[in-house]
Amino acid sequence: MKHDQLKKQVSLAVLDYIPYNAIVGFGSGSTVIHFIKAIVEKKKNFFGAVSSSYHTTIMLKKYGITVLELNTITKPIIYIDSADEVNFSLEMIKGGGGALTKEKIISAMSEKFICIIDESKLVQTLGVFPLPIEVVPIAYSYISKKMTDFGGKPRYREGFVTDQGNIIIDVYGLNLNCPINVEKTFNSIPGIVTVGLFSIQKPNLLLVGTKSGIKIFK
Repeated sequence: MKHDQLKKQVSLAVLDYIPYNAIVGFGSGSTVIHFIKAIVEKKKNFFGAVSSSYHTTIMLKKYGITVLELNTITKPIIYIDSADEVNFSLEMIKGGGGALTKEKIISAMSEKFICIIDESKLVQTLGVFPLPIEVVPIAYSYISKKMTDFGGKPRYREGFVTDQGNIIIDVYGLNLNCPINVEKTFNSIPGIVTVGLFSIQKPNLLLVGTKSGIKIFK
């Protein structure tokens, strides 16, 4: 099966985990687009949506889904998102689409966070995919130097501005054998808004679309 078929497969499978009348948090990326289409096609009943990015909001509204403001939410959220890489401890790299800040906020607010991926995203060790870091623009040079000091190769994401008006630095070649330590260290550096490591806020459940069916990790 092609990756696109596996994404569709896992997007359909996660529908079984969405309670009636829930508020659903929608992440970003191609797998989430499949999930949006699946939830519409199967006419899944839910109260409304919260969105992690401008592009996700546009897609949700296109399908007539009510998008709620985060600051108005009083009910529990079930958050569905994908990832760029996930290891077997459910630690993740996210942010390839640049929505990492709002994704972290929604995952922190959620009662349950379910990650859906195809099998190509499941890895033994994080770090083949570069680590996205959202940075305040005036701190670009400083953060780039810090990443070099940590053994990484920082690359400015040309032409990209986050929904918060910041920039993204993609860092290649970092040692991510202990992601939680890296996340905590980088979180303490002034100028960094969000690190694309989700090792402190891991998903409660991981569904993986594979050629032999859906695999579930907790």
